[in-house]
Amino acid sequence: AVVSTQSTGDGMNVLAVREFTKHVADWMRAGNGPVVAEVETYRYYGHSMSDPGTSYRTRDEVQEVRKTKDPITLVKSMMIEGELATEAELKELDGECRKIVDDATKFARESPELDTHEMFNTIYTDMDGTRIRGSDSMTYGIHSP
Repeated sequence: AVVSTQSTGDGMNVLAVREFTKHVADWMRAGNGPVVAEVETYRYYGHSMSDPGTSYRTRDEVQEVRKTKDPITLVKSMMIEGELATEAELKELDGECRKIVDDATKFARESPELDTHEMFNTIYTDMDGTRIRGSDSMTYGIHSP
């Protein structure tokens, strides 16, 4: 990968991201100065609930990218082809991950809502009494353990 003060990497390929990041880090460690590093990815969904993401691209385009360039599918294929895992092992791992996410989601939905004063607590370590900026420049909270 060629690195200059402005470089772009393929964010849809985990190995390409690794190599890109390595080259950028090596460039900077060699004393060549900072780099604006951009990693290009594809967003399957719109920006928000009011933006379904279909006004500026077709559903066929999204499906084609998902089918041919999806990072998770690509890594799975590389792992199977490199004999790092079997399809059955990856399917089992996927099931385990889905269970972890489902359990965490269930826990979050069933847990009582916290009082607003709790929103700044235990976010960071060693910050007792530190002001933490809220969602706008005029709102602050105080961190407490």
